[in-house]
Amino acid sequence: MDIFKKPFTLILASASPRRKQLLEEMGFSPVLRPTHIDESYPDQLPLAEVAPWLARKKAHAASRKGLKKNHIILAADSTVIAHGRIFEKPKDPQDAKAILRKLSDNTHEVITGVCLLSPTGEEVFSQRTEVRFAPLDEQEIEKYIATQAPFDKAGAYGIQDWIGLCKVQEIRGSYTNVMGLPTALTYEMLKKMLR
Repeated sequence: MDIFKKPFTLILASASPRRKQLLEEMGFSPVLRPTHIDESYPDQLPLAEVAPWLARKKAHAASRKGLKKNHIILAADSTVIAHGRIFEKPKDPQDAKAILRKLSDNTHEVITGVCLLSPTGEEVFSQRTEVRFAPLDEQEIEKYIATQAPFDKAGAYGIQDWIGLCKVQEIRGSYTNVMGLPTALTYEMLKKMLR
């Protein structure tokens, strides 16, 4: 983008179609470099710090494949937190059902951590959004799981899916953060890095 003073190549350390789409809609043409890391984290790490910690771990894993002078790696991780715990991507339909029952008629938070890594430094940041779900009945949960949409998403749902359109009552914070990338904050941090 010519808004930025320095030309650069943005490398997305993710296979997430949603993050790729968001970056493209922001005007970037990210080069995909998915990473496959062990997503475990230290037990003593506060829940709010897990997403940025994992984002940094992903960015550094992607940098091992090479980081040229004009490259910026973008890595992100989203966590869904409710009832004092993190809800990961569901392992199977039963797990997806259990997660959605916990989120039903409740407020949870989505924290997306982002790491921007270049040869000259890094920026690690995160954003938090509160999401309020209406009650979900068993038929609605079954219908949503049948679409297969929950299985590649933290918390077993996508805000841009049917469930987001019909069952999310309120959002406090960034909508794109719930999709997997806080776009406005990411844009500002990229500008800061490229000064």
